[in-house]
Amino acid sequence: MVLPRAISDLINAFERLPGIGPKSASRLAFYLLNTPETYLSDFAGKLVGLKKGTKICRECFSVSENEVCQICADQKRDKGLICVVERAIDVVAIEKVGGYRGVYHVLGGVINPLEHVGPEDLKINELLERIKEAGETEIILAMNPTMEGEATALYLKKQIESKSQITNHKLQIKVTRIGSGLPMGADLEFADQATLARAMEGRRMI
Repeated sequence: MVLPRAISDLINAFERLPGIGPKSASRLAFYLLNTPETYLSDFAGKLVGLKKGTKICRECFSVSENEVCQICADQKRDKGLICVVERAIDVVAIEKVGGYRGVYHVLGGVINPLEHVGPEDLKINELLERIKEAGETEIILAMNPTMEGEATALYLKKQIESKSQITNHKLQIKVTRIGSGLPMGADLEFADQATLARAMEGRRMI
């Protein structure tokens, strides 16, 4: 069966989204086809507004409505406790758990040579500058427990230690890694709150 071009184009667009295969893309396209036009107009407006209404926080590089996100602007947050994550969605996952009162730093990914992502492509230099300004700090490395996440964590540890040694005074920095509550290969965004809470509580020195 030859589909109308409008449907096939939408299916192809959905297939480019992560985790969406051909069957899921087709179901979504036909679902939207059978919805009222007012719903489609509202849905399209929200897609267009996604970029216009979203900014990147200049301090932690998470998503925000303003130049500085609510977490970084919160004076009650402990600026000497920085949780380093891969993506902004990981911030959402940890915040849902509750109890964490520090701030965040979003790298924008992990070191992955196969995908041509190197240290220079991530917000690593910005992290080192934040550590320098913060002084006495605990850095929680909360990258996903994958091979790339572990390699990035080790790289960051070496860079942080090197940075602290070349400054005028040796910075008092503790570097920890989230605990083993998460299995190898897991993503923070898909972890249940109890598991993620145990991982944060069970963080260890690396």
